[in-house]
Amino acid sequence: MTTHHRKDRKFGKDITDLAYRSIAYFLEKGSIMPLPQDIHPDLLTERRGAFVSLKKDGRLRGCIGTFVPQQENLALEVIHNAVAAAFEDPRFPPVGPEELALLSISVDVLSAPEPVESAEELDPRKYGIIVESGFRKGLLLPDIEGVNTVEEQIRIAKAKAGITPHEPVKIYRFTVERFYRKDYL
Repeated sequence: MTTHHRKDRKFGKDITDLAYRSIAYFLEKGSIMPLPQDIHPDLLTERRGAFVSLKKDGRLRGCIGTFVPQQENLALEVIHNAVAAAFEDPRFPPVGPEELALLSISVDVLSAPEPVESAEELDPRKYGIIVESGFRKGLLLPDIEGVNTVEEQIRIAKAKAGITPHEPVKIYRFTVERFYRKDYL
């Protein structure tokens, strides 16, 4: 994988545990977990977009995120997006308590999107993309299994936004730092 990774294992453990704890808290209390103070300081000071992806038995179970930060810090971004991935992804029913232990969780922390002039500046293994036409936007994370070409990446991102295949779009690229919860269990 060509996505960037931090060398700090505590950051990776803390960010993925935070996603897991957020889902568990919501299952138990029915509300958003308060901001814990016992986490990596970067989670409290950085402000970045983040996607939380849930898989069960190797299959997608939920994925929600933000490419522009919506919360005051990365920790809150992850807390809100983890709950949204588990309970608000319209493609899936809400996660049940019996599923929590069966989920694998990944958190992608996004760089700021940058515009590209042509498809030659893209690489589906290295860059995620955002396509935009008017108010419609579609995003696809990098290094997605089964997405091997720039053309596939653009086609899928357009379809997610409801943009027709031949409609012109503005394209932005970004990189991610990807962290897996299973790496730390």
